[in-house]
Amino acid sequence: MKSKEFLYNRVLLKLSGEALQGEIGFGIDPQVLERFAREIAELAAAGVQFGLVLGGGNLFRGAPLAAAGMDRIKADQMGMLATIMNAIAMQDQLRRLGCEARVMTAFPVGTVTEPFDRDRAIRHLEKGRIVILAGGTGNPLFTTDSAASLRAIEIGADVLLKGTQVDGVYDADPKTHPDARRYERLTYREAIDRRLRVMDTAALVLCQENRLPLQVFDIHTPGNLARVLRGEAPGTLVEEGESDA
Repeated sequence: MKSKEFLYNRVLLKLSGEALQGEIGFGIDPQVLERFAREIAELAAAGVQFGLVLGGGNLFRGAPLAAAGMDRIKADQMGMLATIMNAIAMQDQLRRLGCEARVMTAFPVGTVTEPFDRDRAIRHLEKGRIVILAGGTGNPLFTTDSAASLRAIEIGADVLLKGTQVDGVYDADPKTHPDARRYERLTYREAIDRRLRVMDTAALVLCQENRLPLQVFDIHTPGNLARVLRGEAPGTLVEEGESDA
């Protein structure tokens, strides 16, 4: 049953690996991990069903190695493994907070994780468990943005939430352009045509074809995740219909 307090019942939250590294510049900052996990756990206890997709860029980035001559397929496979490491760290933190969590991967990882199965993932969500979806799509050449869009559609999420370092999508980089304008609403087509770097094109097309709303917001401001779910936090909503672009 949908809570009257929140706009959505089931969400998929996408976080970059870099979001987990905090100020330390590499790896996982324990304080950042704990804060993200605590906010998610509190909202899950209030009735929100959570799927999570975490990137792996805090542990491994294949692009520089591929540019230096490493096989791109191997680099992407290593990146998928990095997302699983982040997923296991998040699962452990959630469990220490008393929250049930499952890691489901796009390919088998022995007894460490569960292989992704759509029906089983939905059952976990319905039982109040947080489902962390790792390993990307299981295929090279696809980003974790694409994996997030795909998994959100598969689990029937009401919205795809993308937590970033800024409070939405701008017409220019707000860090270097103080007069940059933040969009409150965009259509998928506008985001694609204007190359606004909301998500990669494959991810946006998946959202568009399946009419999955995408909410971009600042995850680094404490409490913003709850504000987004209540419709109170600033951000950019990408969906079909009219926009302010």
